[in-house]
Amino acid sequence: MANKEQKHIYDVIIIGGGPAGYTAALYACRAGLDTLLLEKESVGGQVARTSQIDNYPGVDCGIDGFSLGVKMQKQAEQFGAVTIMEEVTKVELTKEVKQIITKHNTYFCKSVIIATGATPKHLDLPNEKELIGKGVHYCASCDGMFYKDKTVVVVGGGNTALTDALLLSRLAKKVFLVHRRDTLRAAKVYQKQMAKTENIQFIPKHIVSELLPRENGLDVILKNVAGKELMPIACDGLFVSIGHYPATGLFRGILDLEDSGYIKANESTCTDIPGVFVAGDVRTKPARQIVTATADGAVAALHAENYVADFGARSHND
Repeated sequence: MANKEQKHIYDVIIIGGGPAGYTAALYACRAGLDTLLLEKESVGGQVARTSQIDNYPGVDCGIDGFSLGVKMQKQAEQFGAVTIMEEVTKVELTKEVKQIITKHNTYFCKSVIIATGATPKHLDLPNEKELIGKGVHYCASCDGMFYKDKTVVVVGGGNTALTDALLLSRLAKKVFLVHRRDTLRAAKVYQKQMAKTENIQFIPKHIVSELLPRENGLDVILKNVAGKELMPIACDGLFVSIGHYPATGLFRGILDLEDSGYIKANESTCTDIPGVFVAGDVRTKPARQIVTATADGAVAALHAENYVADFGARSHND
């Protein structure tokens, strides 16, 4: 199907339908902005894959990620947000009227909020995906509470891995920290804290080679990187803390990115292009949680509102 140009000019187009995107849509619509949200896969984004959320304010009995995403969508759409399920393939952001291009349509807008998120890096083991939420996790602060007084394995050697291990050490009975190198990459302050934590055991020069599910837990099979020796660890859960892939491929060469691929933006959510804002896990930030994503979405929408309010004056001057 040929690409069709939509001549209507939206006040704001939001790319990404996770918590950041739908919070931005909610705030934008309540401010009177003509708002379109584009999502390529499913409502909720990455959070839709989370089986249980207990750390989002106001959800006192917990909720699964998909249900939370649907609630956010309905709330935003009650105030006028429009959702279209299309994947964005190209963007043109530098002009006053910006273009968001999908396989089927070209959309025009005065401002853009990027909320494309980030995907946790996986170990790429055969049955890893099947075990997500069933013993395999990628967020200790999200899912650590399920392992109180239990045994867990954390994989990684950077700041995220050590902060996850330290957090889990306050909940779990035993934490094994597995790293492929003999030294950790994390900041010394975290290494010192770990050294003082009695229930964390560091296992260097090993990788996870296999995951064997068993009743109420996992057998994590480790392999020594220097040989073929295998070490099984019986545990209740595995936390993979080896980083994320930010979904910023569309914006390379257009926006200012960190070396790691995240879009450079502080708490203002403003990028280096006027009228383009970024919210949620895709931006440079110290914590990637649902609640910080929603905060970003609100801030980005408020900045978009101010930008759109001055749009006519700028266009007239041009």
